Amino acid sequence: MRRIVCFGDSLTSGHGIGPAAAYPAILHQRVRRAGLPFEVVNAGVTRATSGDALTRLDAALQGDVRVLVVALGVNDGLRGVPVERITANLGRIIEAAQARGIAVLLCAMEALPIYGWSYSTQFHNAYVGLADRYRVPLVPFILTNVIGNPQLMQRDGAHLERMLTGAVLASRA
Repeated sequence: MRRIVCFGDSLTSGHGIGPAAAYPAILHQRVRRAGLPFEVVNAGVTRATSGDALTRLDAALQGDVRVLVVALGVNDGLRGVPVERITANLGRIIEAAQARGIAVLLCAMEALPIYGWSYSTQFHNAYVGLADRYRVPLVPFILTNVIGNPQLMQRDGAHLERMLTGAVLASRA
């Protein structure tokens, strides 16, 4: 069966809410309801960085992958990884997918200003640059209009709350 692979970190894996409530599971339900012949695979790993993801890319691209959703980088930003390295890692992921004829959907991430506004701005602009360079669609940060709202976030302030995940994603579709 054709596959859509969601390749990311804890926001993809469903940290704190479980994989059944994570966005790949919701996407899978929608794809099935629409009668589309795809399975959606959750290839998210909690705490993963863009560099970590490179080591598991070949495994994620096994099978008849048609779409790769790349939602990585937020953990790099939390660790202050140089933006140039993040950009290079994400570029390698996109290039590998495109070389196999796989369509890529890039999900932008944002960096908190803990390393300064300049870092946060460069981080933000890296996703715009990658989308332009590789001509891939860019999805705004998935926690836009959600992060900072204690009613929508887990106590850690970084992950979606279980019972609201489906409602939040449905309202953004």
